[in-house]
Amino acid sequence: MQTDILKRITINPEVCHGKPTIRNTRHMVESILEYLAGGDSTEDILNEFPELEKDDILACLAFAAKTVQFKDIEFPAA
Repeated sequence: MQTDILKRITINPEVCHGKPTIRNTRHMVESILEYLAGGDSTEDILNEFPELEKDDILACLAFAAKTVQFKDIEFPAA
């Protein structure tokens, strides 16, 4: 299932400078994740962008989860 949902995320050098987007549109994964991190619900996002689907939001979350599995994240020293 997760592999199928990740097919909704596209990377095209001609769209949004090659940043990951939803279904080759100008809706960047990064932006959707920022909405979610800011407290917006899936329903809030879908109301704001009616062309998106619930699976698009889930694909953004799945993409983020896969991304952090393969990269080290550095945090500045406190």
